[in-house]
Amino acid sequence: MPIIVEQGRSGACTDATLRAMFEDRKKVFVDLLKWDVPVLDGRFEIDGFDNSHATYIIIADDQGDHLGSARLLPTTRPHILNMLFAELCAGVPPTGPAIAEITRFCLSPRRSAESRRRTRNQLISALTWHALEHGIHTYTGVAELTWLQQILAFGWDCRPLGVPLRFECGIIAALAIEIRPNTPELLAANRIWDLPGRDSGLIPQAA
Repeated sequence: MPIIVEQGRSGACTDATLRAMFEDRKKVFVDLLKWDVPVLDGRFEIDGFDNSHATYIIIADDQGDHLGSARLLPTTRPHILNMLFAELCAGVPPTGPAIAEITRFCLSPRRSAESRRRTRNQLISALTWHALEHGIHTYTGVAELTWLQQILAFGWDCRPLGVPLRFECGIIAALAIEIRPNTPELLAANRIWDLPGRDSGLIPQAA
């Protein structure tokens, strides 16, 4: 199962993996979670943050089909936390060149629960690998309360940035995740670490 890192896509996408990602995003965030977000051609969930500054971390199968993905936004530019949910932070939302925002964490609904669980672990591991390789020391994000509880339980250094608040889409909280050289070990201790196709001295193999 390869990890794909894609920089800067926007609008309708011709690549099959990216098309499948945007289609799965529509199935998850619009059809399932009922978010009021833009949909292109009735099929693709694509918003204004899907631009040349976005980075996509994608887990795909051997045929290139989308299994799971996350979008990273630089916090030195407008991003979801500071533009739409700044009130979730007790102070000013964290920003800086070594801080990135995780958005649109998506697991394909076309796969089984067991497949989605493994893809979740691989995506968390890939995000950690990407941060260590690219000098990102903090991820920020916004999460619904049930998902936030899962994120906190993964074992990495994660903390809320303020008090959760109720929005139309549910009870939402802002969070920060610190990525350090020992983060892979913390994830492995909780049986989360699973990094396909990567062998780096920075990152241990899963036990």
